[in-house]
Amino acid sequence: VGGTGFYIQAVLYDIDFTENDINPSYRQELEQTVKEKGAEYLHALLKQVDPKSAEKVHPNNIKRVIRALEYHKLTGEKISDHNAEQRKKNSPYQYCYFVLNKNRAKLYEGINLRVDQMMQNGLLEEVKDLAERGYTKDMVSMQGLGYKELLAFLEGEGTLENAVDLIKKETRHYAKRQITWFKRENEIIWINKDDFRNDMEILSHMLKFLKEKNIV
Repeated sequence: VGGTGFYIQAVLYDIDFTENDINPSYRQELEQTVKEKGAEYLHALLKQVDPKSAEKVHPNNIKRVIRALEYHKLTGEKISDHNAEQRKKNSPYQYCYFVLNKNRAKLYEGINLRVDQMMQNGLLEEVKDLAERGYTKDMVSMQGLGYKELLAFLEGEGTLENAVDLIKKETRHYAKRQITWFKRENEIIWINKDDFRNDMEILSHMLKFLKEKNIV
């Protein structure tokens, strides 16, 4: 979690997400650690040096765990402290921060349907092609939802049905974590889609807020 939210923060608050010089050998060492000892072990390493980040970053989000460990290794500082300082910035812009949500049951139903559509549109074939090129589920680049589950299936772990069910489950968990993340943000204007008949009504409702702030 954090990708979408961090992108928004970068725009609104001019946050510095500049990468420090990357140490390729250290990153490779961390990636090898994941392969040999698993994501939970890597997450435990993060917990030792930056408990706040470990609390916010899910163990399966290997990319962010590695990024936090890299930052600590290179700077001697906690990335959670760096992010906290960046969030203290005031926005130079006049804006409205809308987050669209819907009934949890409907949201999950939509997620399940989307996964089914992805499978129908060739997700398995795409992952097969990647596997034939040498990609494995342990690679950081293959930790995206859908990829690691199908790669595990192709490597003989479980059935295709179980893999698809796991994709749906993990995507629902991801959505839940995103909602939790946005609830911690300031100045959020929540838009419950179930309260409106169509998208035009939602747009009209949002325009009221924009006009109140003299943005439009």
